[in-house]
Amino acid sequence: MFTTRPPTASPIQRSFVGVDSFSVFQEIYLQTDDPRVSNIINFSDTIGDLKVEASASAKDGKRILFQFDRAAFSFKFLPFKVPYPVPFRLLGDEAKGWLDTTYLSQSGNIRISRGNKGTTFVLQKQTEERQRLLSAISRGGPQVRQAIDKFVTVNQSTTKGEFELLEGEWLMIWSSQEVTESWIENASKGLMGKQIIKPNGQMKFLVDILFGLRFSMTGKYVKSGFNAYDVVMDDAAIVAGPYGIPAEMETKYTLQLLYGDEKIRISRGYADILFVHIRLHK
Repeated sequence: MFTTRPPTASPIQRSFVGVDSFSVFQEIYLQTDDPRVSNIINFSDTIGDLKVEASASAKDGKRILFQFDRAAFSFKFLPFKVPYPVPFRLLGDEAKGWLDTTYLSQSGNIRISRGNKGTTFVLQKQTEERQRLLSAISRGGPQVRQAIDKFVTVNQSTTKGEFELLEGEWLMIWSSQEVTESWIENASKGLMGKQIIKPNGQMKFLVDILFGLRFSMTGKYVKSGFNAYDVVMDDAAIVAGPYGIPAEMETKYTLQLLYGDEKIRISRGYADILFVHIRLHK
């Protein structure tokens, strides 16, 4: 968001510090097998960026020691990276430095750091759309719909829009319809509990009731169009251990996938209700 640059800044510093015309980012990953600090100049979404990387290590809880060792341009119009012509191995101490965190906000979103050359950085953490969505859901309220709309719009613009109904256990964490007094009706519509996607077009709703009792409803799904599946749930029961009491009910609807990956799914289900599921198990 802001940086100072002293007159004695090195050529490496001038390559990524104090650039007013572009967006500048800093990535820090320390809890990995290859801890690194990277400074990134983003020229534009259509041109690409320059990424200058350094090996890194933590010291005294707030200082990061680093040594630049590689850099490259990533242009949108080229299928490969273009090395940045800086001989890091020949620069010696000029390729080394440290970064102190002098302030970190309670939320962790604002950081002020000072470098070994005297440069001060003010950085704001960039939050991913997925994090914003989950945060909005945890708070509740009308902002959830806005977060979902933005998440879907952003991701559909960067994908082909064709999503797959992945197998596994999916927990429903939010729906656009509030639950009614009839829990069994809520369960039969998928407004409670888990949705289990099985091979060969099989689906199950599973809701823990109390004292070991569960509501189980199975059915089938078949792909019927672009990001669309026809679903028929028609085998319901109240289950206690190996025993079950059948319940006569049937639910038919078209499941429309608005977004889906290996961790989260956004869809329209019964009566155009909007759902957000997170994946528990494959």
